[in-house]
This record gives sequence, structure tokens and C-alpha cells, in this order.
Amino acid sequence: MPLIPIIGFLAGFGTTFAALPDVLAMLRRRSSAGANPRMAAILGSFQVLWVVYGFSIGSTNLVVWNTIAVSMNYLTVAAYLHFRRRERRANR
Repeated sequence: MPLIPIIGFLAGFGTTFAALPDVLAMLRRRSSAGANPRMAAILGSFQVLWVVYGFSIGSTNLVVWNTIAVSMNYLTVAAYLHFRRRERRANR
């Protein structure tokens, strides 16, 4: 197997799941403490452009990895908003 597809696979896997530790920590703590939803939202928005670009050049790798990454980043934002609302209600 040529080296370039392996590098592409590893790069896609690594960047796609880079946010996973933050999401898991937030879910475990049941708290928004330490999370940065702006970064996740911005990154997810630009990854949408990677998906569009991937479709335009016919790159399945770009489309698949970035679609998963968009979902991961927006999951981070959704978890942050959920826990932030709960924390605000508890502090009233």
C-alpha cells in the first residue's frame, strides 16, 4: 500500500477526533468548565467548506473525515450549551 493514502488516513483520523477528549471530559464532568465553544463552532464552520471542497474535487477522504469532524465539533457546542444552561439554572 502506498504511503500517501496512509498519511491521508492518519491526518483525517487525527484531526477529526482531536476534539473527542474535550467532549468526553465535558460529558464525564457534566459541566461546561474549560470548554471553548467558539473554537469548536469556528472549526466546524470551516470544515463545512472542506466538505464542499472535497465534493468539488471528488475526494471521498475529505468529504467523509470532515463530515464526521463537523459533527464532532457541533456536538461539542451542543454539549457546552446544554451544560451551561443547567449550570445557570442551578445557580439561580
